[in-house]
Amino acid sequence: MRGLLPFYRGLCSLSTRQARRKVGHVGSRCGLCGTINKPQPRFGLLFDIDGVLVRGRMPIPAAKKAFEKLVDSQGQFVVPVVFVTNAGNCLRQTKADQLSHILGVPISQDQVIMSHSPLRMLKKFHDKCVLVSGQGPVLEIAKNVGFKNVVSIDMLRESYPLLDMVDHNRRPKLPTNPVINLPKVEALVLFGEPIRWETNLQLITDVLLTNGNLSSVHQTQARSHLPLLACNMDLMWMAEANSPRFGHGTFLVCLENIYKKITGRELKYEALMGKPSELTYHFAEYLIRGQVMLREWKLPITSLYAIGDNLMTDIYGANLYNRYLEERAARKNPKAVAKMAAATGSTAALPREEEIDSLWETELALPSATSCKSILVCTGVYNPNAEVPPDANRCIKETVFHGHRDFRFDPALVEPGHIVQDVGEAVELIFEQEKFVPQ
Repeated sequence: MRGLLPFYRGLCSLSTRQARRKVGHVGSRCGLCGTINKPQPRFGLLFDIDGVLVRGRMPIPAAKKAFEKLVDSQGQFVVPVVFVTNAGNCLRQTKADQLSHILGVPISQDQVIMSHSPLRMLKKFHDKCVLVSGQGPVLEIAKNVGFKNVVSIDMLRESYPLLDMVDHNRRPKLPTNPVINLPKVEALVLFGEPIRWETNLQLITDVLLTNGNLSSVHQTQARSHLPLLACNMDLMWMAEANSPRFGHGTFLVCLENIYKKITGRELKYEALMGKPSELTYHFAEYLIRGQVMLREWKLPITSLYAIGDNLMTDIYGANLYNRYLEERAARKNPKAVAKMAAATGSTAALPREEEIDSLWETELALPSATSCKSILVCTGVYNPNAEVPPDANRCIKETVFHGHRDFRFDPALVEPGHIVQDVGEAVELIFEQEKFVPQ
């Protein structure tokens, strides 16, 4: 069964290649001067960061050597590269500076996608008063992606000091009245895991159950709640510890279950961003196209390779986007439509024409890529030595899927195109597949 692949131990050894052929795109020779023009790539690379390039603050040894192959003698990338991280606790420029220091190559903020980067496209919320949750410079991040009227959890707690009561040492010492000096919250934006989970869970729940009117009592029977936007669905992520650590996805699990326990209804999201959301990959492909234009390369990028360490975010997301690209191609190809219809017994599985005019296609224009291939590395969350469960079928259905509640488990979407030991092997494999030799 294809879906069982992630459980088999020893898979990393399958990536070892006995011989590597040095074949590639040959640059064209200029008839006037005899010089060889550099080959233009037809592919772009999407790198996860944690577990692929670094673990916590420690660089993974293979990362620096891999990137030496990706830049020329002038420090320019020989292929388009975008870093796609689910981190959301800093600005893109800050992350670019960190990566430049770690990898020893110049990286710009236009090569970085944080989990909150696609919020730039949700312009209908930019004029609303939004409550933001997370850590780091959340107010600055919110304004950087387009929000004009922002309230933080700390600002809310200061105005309503009686709401945060879990920590006895932070309770008001004397009776106090609310200091109402904030505008009414109209939407919520969750950037990433906060520091004080109990405070954030309490105040977010209060805002949801009062429709932003914190001077009123909870309305647990209300059929709807304020718009909720969430970034970064990672249940866990890989730092310096031997085992993965809680991510924002774990915080969301807590919030969803608290809301359902109180109201009896599911918490609903207006949008989910970060991997494995398609929106993130559309934005990444858009940045890849931008690099092609900047370099004045003539040919479009048709293939993307996504390198990650997490089956439920990196691999699922890349495969989900690849499925979108295939379905988009099928809409243009009558033979492919007929083939898919024959396989499913109907055309209902194909996206309808009205669905094509989506948010990302309106904001970012149509992609040039026709495929997105996934590559799993063994230096992060994925553990190639994990024991095969005794009842794999039951395990898959009940416990294996660490993805977000709103993403359907599909074994095909967590099946990596390739499994390699580290990012160095990933880059070598891609160059071989594309027959690409940098000049």
